[in-house]
Amino acid sequence: MDAFKPAKVVKEALDKAVEKVADLVTPPVPGTPGSAPPPLDPPDEPQGPLPRKPDQASPRTRTATGAETGAAADTREQQGEYLTTSTGARLYDTDHSLKAGARGPTLLQDHHLREKITHFDHERIPERVVHARGAGVHGVFVGYGNAANVCKAGFLAEGVTTPVFTRFSTVVGSRGSADTVRDTRGFATKFYTAEGTFDLVGNNIPVFFIQDGIKFPDIIHAAKPHPDREIPQAQSAHDTFWDFVSTHTEATHHVMWQMSDRAVPRSFRMMEGFGVHTFRLVNAEGTTSLAKFHWKPKLGVHSLLWEEAQLIAGVDPDFHRRDLFDAIESGAFPQWELGIQVFPDTPEQTFEGIDLLDSTKIVPEELAPVQAIGMLTLNRNTTNFFAETEQVAFHVGHLPPGIDVTDDPLLHARLFSYIDTQLSRLGGPNFNQIPINRPHAPVNDMLRDGFHQHAVHSGAAPYKPNTLDGGCPFMAGLETGAYVEFPAPVAEGVKERRAPASFADHFTQPRLFYRSLSPVEKEHLVRAFTFELGKCYEQAIKERELRVLANVDAELCALVAAGLGLPAPAATEPAAEVAPSPAVSQIGQVWPTEGRMIGIVVDADDPASLDGLNALRQAISAGGMVPLVIAARGGQPADGLVAQRTFLTARSVEFDALLLAAAPPPAPDAIPARDDKAGAPAATVDPRVVLMVQECYRHAKAIGAWGTGQTALLEAGCDVDDLGVVAGDTPAAVFEQVQELLGTHRVWDRFPATIA
Repeated sequence: MDAFKPAKVVKEALDKAVEKVADLVTPPVPGTPGSAPPPLDPPDEPQGPLPRKPDQASPRTRTATGAETGAAADTREQQGEYLTTSTGARLYDTDHSLKAGARGPTLLQDHHLREKITHFDHERIPERVVHARGAGVHGVFVGYGNAANVCKAGFLAEGVTTPVFTRFSTVVGSRGSADTVRDTRGFATKFYTAEGTFDLVGNNIPVFFIQDGIKFPDIIHAAKPHPDREIPQAQSAHDTFWDFVSTHTEATHHVMWQMSDRAVPRSFRMMEGFGVHTFRLVNAEGTTSLAKFHWKPKLGVHSLLWEEAQLIAGVDPDFHRRDLFDAIESGAFPQWELGIQVFPDTPEQTFEGIDLLDSTKIVPEELAPVQAIGMLTLNRNTTNFFAETEQVAFHVGHLPPGIDVTDDPLLHARLFSYIDTQLSRLGGPNFNQIPINRPHAPVNDMLRDGFHQHAVHSGAAPYKPNTLDGGCPFMAGLETGAYVEFPAPVAEGVKERRAPASFADHFTQPRLFYRSLSPVEKEHLVRAFTFELGKCYEQAIKERELRVLANVDAELCALVAAGLGLPAPAATEPAAEVAPSPAVSQIGQVWPTEGRMIGIVVDADDPASLDGLNALRQAISAGGMVPLVIAARGGQPADGLVAQRTFLTARSVEFDALLLAAAPPPAPDAIPARDDKAGAPAATVDPRVVLMVQECYRHAKAIGAWGTGQTALLEAGCDVDDLGVVAGDTPAAVFEQVQELLGTHRVWDRFPATIA
């Protein structure tokens, strides 16, 4: 090729692009997700795949040995108008698994379900397809002994201590994403029981987007980054997510939770957990009950504000895992009570009109109180993140005697999917022999060989029946602790892809959720919907989601529509009368303050401001909290007092409360060239301290000051008469009041809500 040819080709391509843009009356706004705008209503006339966007190209069609084929680039793209299997068989339904009747168990013969889930399970190597970013720690679980009347599982017996490993995670993002994104959080616990491993694999939200596991690849594909540009990372604020949930309205209830404060937890330690599904419990007499599992944090349920979450994602993207590790290292061990909601095991498998097999529904705690049956304490960090947190393998089918599955179609798909995923991610069928996954019960299986086989099996007869190995291993019975599936009757029915009629109500429980929130939580929900939909490119998607919200609550729809600058549509379904569930709200109670981070601003050059600081730090530590001294420079500003943060390295989002022992003057590095936070002018107080106080005030955090620290309050525009702002003569007196304010997490009354 001539030396000038590449430049010439590039120039010609640019010229053509310029000519094309010039032909447009209005230049396009960058960011369109597809090559054609979507209609408001889902299309009902079959059509072929849309062409690529003008800015997209594909690799040229060549053979594996480099020969040019001459074929058009789109020959490798999807073909035809209809959804098919990978071998071209047209499909009539991809929303429902093949079941023995509408409410029956999912059938193993469903080859479409298996192909769809298998392909999805193997989309990513080596990180998890979902829940890739996680943090795991060790702990113990102690049973209370009060569950024996409904469940015979030995680990629930009184005083029985069971080692556990718990992994918290986000769902959508990659391993390199940030902790504080708006997302569902995984809450998975592996119980190493004497009767075999039990994996309680749940989330911090009690419902899920879908009712049938065959739809799981769809919701994850929709939530993941757009496939053309691999953006946005770990976000739901984009077109494909909202395109899916606005057309698949069974997702509405989960969307309400995800747009609420629950999706941006303050800490893993202050996060509820839910088993999502309904399980069947069996007691020693063989009597069964249905139940839902709950994790209740001893510190209460608390969230970040959205601005805090955004700031933290840049300041410290590892915020949640660091918080968990630091708390355990400092001895502030996080604790949760395991609780169950118990329901009669009736043939209908419903309770108070709520279908217990529908994973998009909750049973309000006012109808079925959560009964605590044990305590989880996380007390040991990992030694090696990869060996433990990355290689831990959970499976919803790891169940001890006394806990069985129901016919929830989402649960049935998970029973297949988890093992299938581990085969790809952990390199073979022996993943349970990796140290973190090894059971604490005797294992005598007939599974042999394969990649990464660590066991050295003896004997000559890995089959049953045998006489060469003396008949070993023998079958166990109920009297010797065998796991026996409860012989639940299966209703007579035909094989069909269909959901029961009770699954069709997609709006009553989302309405219950909205009506259960406090006014300030409603404000945050409105802002989240407005922010997320405002990030969508396509107007039709925004309008379609407003139609969904109109069927949830007219007030919510009107407020979001106003924020988007769009008219609020009328509801197409009558609004159900619902009784609010106070348990849904995170606000209104008083909680323990252990594990809170307390920032203390000092001036190393003002000895008077250091008086009583060591005693204050000891009082904070004695209360189970973590004091962090903030000064102009690191090191030891005074004998025995170490500054853990500087004005350069500290940011308000790290602290649950701020104490001001001084009003330090601007330090030498308080200039924009050294620290962007120093951009605001300050006459007498370091501008970074002023910013810290202002942010804490804006984020409704408790602030305390004494001595010259009160000057910093005034410099930041705060007044000692403001709600949640404490001033006093001594550090001890101020901290006593601040600690009391911390019990409600934030000073919510500082910014009254406009929604009732």
